[in-house]
Amino acid sequence: MEENANFWSQLNRPIVGLSPMDGVTDPVFRTIVAGCAKPDLMMTEFTNAEGLCHGAEGEMSGLVYNPIERPVVAQIYGANPQAFFHVAQLVCALGFDGLDINMGCPAKAVSARGCGAALIGNPVLAQTIVRQARRGIQAWAEGAAVDDLYARFPNAPWQTHIPIETTRRPIPVSVKTRLGIGQIVIREWIKHLLEVSPAAISIHGRTLSQGYRGLASWDAIGDAVDVARGSGVPILGNGDIASLEEARRRAYEVGVDGVLIGRAALGNPWLFLKVTTARPPEGTSEYMQPIPLKKRLRTAISHARLFEKIRGRARFSAMRKHLGWYCYGFPGAAALRSQIVRVQNSTEVEDLLAPYLTGA
Repeated sequence: MEENANFWSQLNRPIVGLSPMDGVTDPVFRTIVAGCAKPDLMMTEFTNAEGLCHGAEGEMSGLVYNPIERPVVAQIYGANPQAFFHVAQLVCALGFDGLDINMGCPAKAVSARGCGAALIGNPVLAQTIVRQARRGIQAWAEGAAVDDLYARFPNAPWQTHIPIETTRRPIPVSVKTRLGIGQIVIREWIKHLLEVSPAAISIHGRTLSQGYRGLASWDAIGDAVDVARGSGVPILGNGDIASLEEARRRAYEVGVDGVLIGRAALGNPWLFLKVTTARPPEGTSEYMQPIPLKKRLRTAISHARLFEKIRGRARFSAMRKHLGWYCYGFPGAAALRSQIVRVQNSTEVEDLLAPYLTGA
């Protein structure tokens, strides 16, 4: 299949993207980030392929995005190749710019079912999943029936800005993975992935058993770069990157084509903002300085309002962690966090933050 819509090849190097984080990088958070400082690419939270095929409404909500996020990639996980064949068509129909297969989630509930990082231990299945996803994309590009898609995904979030019947372009399939399961096997593992030529491979610098403990091994990510050299497959690193400047430094030190940043963006949607000057003053960074407190708290209010609009008050408890992440580094921040994690709606957020915005 000719991936003539492969956006990966069009991105400037080093690529710096927002890493997908379960329960965090929902459509609301991604919209806020895109509005404050758009990264080179974004991925959705991971969504279960089998759940989608069974019409699970909760899974469908993961495949919603705002056009300002583009290029935006749908990240899918599962262990059933046939489900990937069908879900790939859904992802195309919804107008995503790419499909990323999650082979890196360390959560026990995921890996115990042979999904996520557990696929590192089953290279044949992993390769089959990539091939089936590509087959689904090819079927869509060649005119797979829309009626069949409606029937298979009755609860799909068909977005009005997507011309479903005319959007017949192939999209690239990428993979996000880890260094291994119990030990680092990235040199052997990445060879298996390269055999199916994904559009890109993102590597979190820890094993499944590590979860998020310890330090990410960028040396091991560098080993993957060595193996992939000459393959034409871009390699991105992920893990413990605290700033845009550090991302660029890691990219040049290790040789990756790009970096995905996750936790450093929590409460800091300006992380990807770069000062637009031709040359920074001597002795200073070319990257953005800390955002003023009032601007940060106003953004927290905007985030809360958008969350309430898109996801509703009934789910507002999921917004609280984001609010806590905005409240740091100023006198009284700890006391404010203890209050803000109990709010029920955006109005309460506004009332609670109003004293900090006086005189703005």
